[in-house]
Amino acid sequence: MKKVSIITVNYNHSHVTDELLASIEAKNTYSNIEIIVVDNASKINPVPEWITKYREVKFIRSEVNLGFAGGNNLGINAATGDYLFLVNNDTEFTFHLLETLVETLDKHPIVGVVSPKICYFDKPNMLQYAGYTPMDYFTARNSCIGQFEIDKGQYDNVTGMTGFAHGAAMMVKREAIDKAGLMAENFFLYYEEMDWADHIKQAGYEVWVNMQALIFHKESISVGKKSALKEYFMNRNRILYIRRNASTFQKLVFYAYFVLVVTPRNILAYLKNGEFRFINQLIRAIWWNISNGRDSKYLGFKN
Repeated sequence: MKKVSIITVNYNHSHVTDELLASIEAKNTYSNIEIIVVDNASKINPVPEWITKYREVKFIRSEVNLGFAGGNNLGINAATGDYLFLVNNDTEFTFHLLETLVETLDKHPIVGVVSPKICYFDKPNMLQYAGYTPMDYFTARNSCIGQFEIDKGQYDNVTGMTGFAHGAAMMVKREAIDKAGLMAENFFLYYEEMDWADHIKQAGYEVWVNMQALIFHKESISVGKKSALKEYFMNRNRILYIRRNASTFQKLVFYAYFVLVVTPRNILAYLKNGEFRFINQLIRAIWWNISNGRDSKYLGFKN
């Protein structure tokens, strides 16, 4: 029986992490596990209280917010499992989740990472994820399969290759990480799991989904309000992703598309909606990619 390291990252929502840990205790039936929780510089440090409350959980405290990739990388480096199950702290386990994913990795040596079916926690009959379409590297666009569809079992027989794993829940083989490397921390927020999936593919592995495994995600169905942080990183990292993974020809076409189509379209939308401050974030996102190498460290975000 392979050992599974369950890794999650907390940032200022310790009560949500408590709910995840409770769901693992209540629903998990796979015995050979370890649980690792990384606190990513929460304003109030929850680790001292957690240590007394959860005796069998390993806690790591970072005094700096390292983002999604950096926080998970801390957990990966501390993990001892053969398989590492990276889950958002706002997820809820279901019965036989780990067994189903472990079986997929056990039976298929070519598979480096597998994600389960993801449904919305507040609408459990609605799908969030049933896989991804491949990336169009000329436009940096792809689609999430099944999102917002009512789950009628239409994807339940799907087990196999998909474009990308989902960052909210993905089980990765240790050997795939050893060959592909850790997640790139300079993304900080958005696109890091897609970049990682591409590097795992480049290392000779496939990315799969197994719709017989299910996890619930507490992410809101509504997209939510835009923010300067989101606009900055979505634009910055869309460019960065292409820089790190596309061919030279694909990059040239994408750069022309982004400058001639995406940038004027976004600016017009910002002006129309009165979101003038986002224009500066778009320009900063472009300039970061001009002035920094593709492996440059994340240097922080300013409104």
